[in-house]
Amino acid sequence: MNDAIKKVDVFQAIADPTRRDVLRLLANGERSIAEISSHYDMSRTAIVKHLNVLTEAGLVNGQKLGREKVYHLQPEPLTEVKQWLDYYEQFWNNKLSRLKFLVENDDKDK
Repeated sequence: MNDAIKKVDVFQAIADPTRRDVLRLLANGERSIAEISSHYDMSRTAIVKHLNVLTEAGLVNGQKLGREKVYHLQPEPLTEVKQWLDYYEQFWNNKLSRLKFLVENDDKDK
């Protein structure tokens, strides 16, 4: 999907835990709306709204197969999220290295 056409930012789309869970389901293979809905205690209409947000963000794509619509994951837009997280990973790694250093040096003092 062209970035100019996207109506929903990838970060907005994955902000909702249900949508993140739907992405996990679709990572295991394509599923119909009925299959996706069976995993949740909410209406099919609510699931369709979540799928629409994911579609607008370019994260899923649905195609009509007979009377059912089947969705599959399009993970490419998640690259933007990974790049954002990669930048901040340096701070986590520095904190963990410092913690390791402190713990190891504390053990030497005993």
